Amino acid sequence: MKVWQDSLVKLGTKMFRNSAEPERLDNNFKFVKTLVSALKEPNSYYYSFEQLNMIAILSSPDNNFRIFSWNIPLQDGSYLYYGTIQHKTANGQISLTPLFDKTFEINAVDSAVLSNAEWYGAQYYDIVPLGKNQYVLLGWKGHHAEYTKKVIEILTLKGGNHVELGAPVFLENPKIVRRIFSYTRQATMYLKYNRTHNRIEFDNLVPASSSLKGNFKYYGPDLSYDAYEVTKEGKLKLQMDIEVNNVERGDEDRYIDPQKPGKKRKSGL
Repeated sequence: MKVWQDSLVKLGTKMFRNSAEPERLDNNFKFVKTLVSALKEPNSYYYSFEQLNMIAILSSPDNNFRIFSWNIPLQDGSYLYYGTIQHKTANGQISLTPLFDKTFEINAVDSAVLSNAEWYGAQYYDIVPLGKNQYVLLGWKGHHAEYTKKVIEILTLKGGNHVELGAPVFLENPKIVRRIFSYTRQATMYLKYNRTHNRIEFDNLVPASSSLKGNFKYYGPDLSYDAYEVTKEGKLKLQMDIEVNNVERGDEDRYIDPQKPGKKRKSGL
């Protein structure tokens, strides 16, 4: 597995550092073939690929599968997405579900329940358990030169290596099966699972003025926050205008409290 990882690291580096787009795409094609071969090795599920930091690798909370996802930026400002789901089996053999990005072919993306062959591509950074064999995926989706996106995707395991993407779990609107947030590339958006409160917290996005509604290159956070509470029934319940606090890290006493100006620290020099 270390040999496979070394090969993948070399190809992955070329995918992103080569300035010529055709060469980057060619190296990505080789990367995909090499990754598939590596993931088909018996017991490869237990290999961490810790040096493969140019792609996202996430394990499900119940340790039933791993999802690999990454993007290739193109010269026109758009992105291609690649991914696969590696399923764990009892006998150590591996089952793979490839994900095929069909972003620009999907109609009514908010309400479309999709298969792995018509994936709304994204690079995922967190998995949240929702219900039996159902999970929330939080992902970043570079879209084109003017604005970017983040996604709340619903993944359902259907048995074997079959999966379904999208599900009507959003209580405020049963017609939608995923949430997509669009905003200017000059801004950053907060979208994170808060394990303490069991909710997915996110920035409220608004246009710079009412006349720019729908023109997402002018959208950004307005410093207020909303959230989806994960209910016991496996649904997402919208909470408006929540309070978001920084998590205590345990090192707060290293900093001078502005309410206690008499406290001083030595320079350490």
